[in-house]
Amino acid sequence: MRFETIQIGERGKVAEIILNRPTLGNKINIKMIDELEQALRTIEDESPAAALVIRGAGQAFCQGIDLSDFTPGAKPDAYGFAKWERVLLALERLPKITLTAVDGECRGGGMHLLLACDIRIATKRSFFQLHEAPDGFLPGMAVFRLAKFIGLGRARRLALTGRGLPAAEAERIGLIDHLCAEGALDQAVIAALDEFKDISPIASELTKRLLNESFSMSYEDYIGGFLAAQQRVVLTDAFQQRLRQKRGDQ
Repeated sequence: MRFETIQIGERGKVAEIILNRPTLGNKINIKMIDELEQALRTIEDESPAAALVIRGAGQAFCQGIDLSDFTPGAKPDAYGFAKWERVLLALERLPKITLTAVDGECRGGGMHLLLACDIRIATKRSFFQLHEAPDGFLPGMAVFRLAKFIGLGRARRLALTGRGLPAAEAERIGLIDHLCAEGALDQAVIAALDEFKDISPIASELTKRLLNESFSMSYEDYIGGFLAAQQRVVLTDAFQQRLRQKRGDQ
C-alpha cells in the first residue's frame, strides 16, 4: 500500500508507521490525517502484527499541525480537528501494543500521537512542546490526556505557556518511559517491546480498554465491565495453557 505522507510496513510481528514529510518536519496536514486513518484501519483489520511502532523520517519526529492548510482571512472550522481526534482515538484503542519512537523535535500534533500510545521512547536529543496556546489555538485533546500522565499542575503550565521540555525532563515527569542515546533508538524499541512479548492479545486489548475507562467511570459502573472482561480472558486457550504451565501439568 502506497501513501504520500506516511510509510507503513511490517517486520516480524511489529507493524510500523513512518511520518514521511521530512523536509517539512513531518508536519501533519489533512492528507496525512486521512492516510493515518486508513493505515490504522488496515493494521487493525488485516495485520497479524502484535505491536505498532510510530516514528518520523529525517531529523524530527513531528513538528505539529501544518498551518498551511489554513487560509488567512478565511473562516476555519473544526472539521480537520475532528478528523484528527478520530485518528488519535483509533490509535489509543488499537488492540495492539503501540509505541512512539521519538528522535528530534516532537511538538503539537506529535505530542498528541505520543499521548495516544502505550509506550513512549525518545533519544536524549529529543525535545517536546505543546506550542498551540501561544499561537492562538488549542493543543488538541492533549488537554484531555496530558494531565493523566504528568499531573494537572504540570499539564497546565506546559499547555498554557507552550514551554518546551528537553528529553531528560520529559522522562523525569513521566511523559517519556525510556530514554536512549542517539543512534540507539532501534535497540531501545526492541527492548521495550520485548517486555510485552508474553501477554496474550486479548488480555492486552481488554487491559488497555479498562485503563482508558478508569478515568471516566465510577467504581460501581466500572466493576461490571471489568468482571465481564475477566470472564472473557480466563476462558481463552492462552490462559488455560498458562495455568497448566504454572501447575506443572503436561
